[in-house]
Amino acid sequence: MGDPAPDGGARPAPDVDDSVPQSARIWNYWLGGKDNYPVDRAAGDQFVSVYPQIVDVARHSRAFLSRAVRYLAGTAGIRQFLDVGTGLPTVDNTHEVAQRAAPDARIVYVDNDPLVLTHARALLTSKAEGVTSYVDADLRDPGRILAEAGRTLDLDRPVGLMLLNILGHIADYDEARSIVRRLMDALPSGSHLAVADGTDVVTGEAFRSAIELWNQASDTPYHLRTPELIGGFFDGLEILEPGVVPVSRWRAEPGPFGEPDEVDEFCAVGVKR
Repeated sequence: MGDPAPDGGARPAPDVDDSVPQSARIWNYWLGGKDNYPVDRAAGDQFVSVYPQIVDVARHSRAFLSRAVRYLAGTAGIRQFLDVGTGLPTVDNTHEVAQRAAPDARIVYVDNDPLVLTHARALLTSKAEGVTSYVDADLRDPGRILAEAGRTLDLDRPVGLMLLNILGHIADYDEARSIVRRLMDALPSGSHLAVADGTDVVTGEAFRSAIELWNQASDTPYHLRTPELIGGFFDGLEILEPGVVPVSRWRAEPGPFGEPDEVDEFCAVGVKR
């Protein structure tokens, strides 16, 4: 096991509140995980009853993470990853995918969910040649994220910044873009950005209604954005092929019946030149 870098600035983990559904735990439930509570399963089931496609969205989103990280660690030669909005560990976490391609990869996970904090030890399991670390911080505090990530990562060398299903929790689009810009401005040329978030261009009102239900039940509201707005997070970067597309279509291998169905979560990967 690689030794995680000392945290130093970590805050004490708060008590886990199992009376209010949490997005990370509901997502874990949809992916077949066990790190959730009855309140999360009830909210997840209620969401599925309104919008059954969410299970496909969750699974295609996870598959996109794997493909994107494989590309970054393989073809792009990225050896450092900053994964903000980690969520609960399931299969093929960022460090597992990256270190299969590059055992010396260094990964920093960032989240502020108390249950995720309790699972940090599982996330910190690393190949001996590499390192993983965990930062307890909020996306709205990019300064803290960068300061703490710098304990493990060399921010003078290219980094793969992963922002998957997290920017939708920032209600104000300009604020969300500002956060992305502050993070990318601190990273050197050759760094890559991967973003994925929910849209309503495939299923329309069905997903909008389900998100309204989510926002009524959860203390972490989520805001759908158009593919064009998702593309706006890449201003100043070069968006790689195939551009801003559904997560199910980003460099996916066609199956025997053609390309996977489109889902209402769009993504892109870009590089800072």
